[in-house]
Amino acid sequence: QVQLVESGGGLVQAGGSLRLSCAASGRTFNNYAMGWFRQAPGKEREFVAAITWSGSGTAYADSVKGRFTISRDNAKNTVYLQMNSPKPEDTAVYYCAAALTIQTMTSNAYWGQGTQVTVSS
Repeated sequence: QVQLVESGGGLVQAGGSLRLSCAASGRTFNNYAMGWFRQAPGKEREFVAAITWSGSGTAYADSVKGRFTISRDNAKNTVYLQMNSPKPEDTAVYYCAAALTIQTMTSNAYWGQGTQVTVSS
């Protein structure tokens, strides 16, 4: 198993930037695909981005493609989400996820506690 702790959330103006971090613990961290999901008030949790265990493959929701970048540093057991040009509709609680594969992440994953991101216009 793996334990996940997110950080880096906060208030940011539209057009600014923010970087979220997810610190992972566990002996098998580098065997997991990692991802970010978000949940806005009154909405279901939705997929944002994911990265394979090796870092060679990534996936993004269309809504964030070209603006957000996911990366990982296995030596530091950390996954990042770089948020450039955020929009008010990006406001949500962002959750870090770990799963065996990107494809199974939505249905079978470990989750962090979440970090709030608020984008002001």
